[in-house]
Amino acid sequence: MTRPAPGPVVGLDLGGTKIAAALFGADGAVLARHSRPTPAQEGADAVLDALAAAAAEVDPGRRAAVLGIAAAGVIDPRSGMVTSATDSLRGWAGTALGAGLADRTGYAVACDNDVRATAGPELDALRAEGNEHASLLFAAIGTGVGGALASDGRMLHGASGIAGHLGHLPSPEAARLPCTCGATGHLEVIASGPGIAAHYARLTGAPVDRLETVAARAAEGDADAVTAITTGAAAAGHVLGGLANALGPDRVVVGGGVPRIGALYEDALRAAFAAELMGPLRGLVPRAPLFGHDAAVLGAAALTTTLPLHHPGALR
Repeated sequence: MTRPAPGPVVGLDLGGTKIAAALFGADGAVLARHSRPTPAQEGADAVLDALAAAAAEVDPGRRAAVLGIAAAGVIDPRSGMVTSATDSLRGWAGTALGAGLADRTGYAVACDNDVRATAGPELDALRAEGNEHASLLFAAIGTGVGGALASDGRMLHGASGIAGHLGHLPSPEAARLPCTCGATGHLEVIASGPGIAAHYARLTGAPVDRLETVAARAAEGDADAVTAITTGAAAAGHVLGGLANALGPDRVVVGGGVPRIGALYEDALRAAFAAELMGPLRGLVPRAPLFGHDAAVLGAAALTTTLPLHHPGALR
């Protein structure tokens, strides 16, 4: 059951390179903002300390009593633990995020994966349209491939907080390619930004520095660049179309940095998505996110109304 917002709320968004913080009033207005680099390679304690410092910057007068955090990694909101994480945050797996941050700040803390938190406002928008039992499929395609699933108006978390990790679904286009999780053939290694750049390098034998370089070459007519982009986009579209058949979503949202490279990517993804759909879903089209750069911190603050709160002293 949703708890009413008691007053001002701190929202934090933890990424591999940046921490964003905001203080929201009870009416949802942003009262203060702050950002700082993530000490990603300094260990979990340093990251928790930086998060606490960011919260103090936006709420120096302690107007809030609760804090929500959207964090990278696999987050179990019930236990408040980081159950799995990549090396982008050194030593992050196994961190007691909820209790550790509560102890450092004195706030009651709600926590979740950053993509699920970002998807929260999208689900709220669907419900505001009068569909209290809305279902949502949300994909975030950038440096990695993440996602969120909501059914009957509720975000799905799954065992250990694993629900929504779309990047680790099998993809024929990624067959035999090694994934960062230790398996092979997963969507992330062909559809993410680095995955598309790596595919271009395999096609040409010439490494490239980033996805934008591939996009620029595709715009100039480079056939291998076009192939790398459309292959990654189609891989994502096929997986999302299959998931849509399984979930039956009212809306499909595709965000992240990769879709912003342009129509070549978007058209290939939408065509592959449509090719997978069963009859009742034909006409369902992936959309861009409704919310901008504030989506993650806004979603983080909203976690305090729906998820378990972790209180100071739990580690002692």
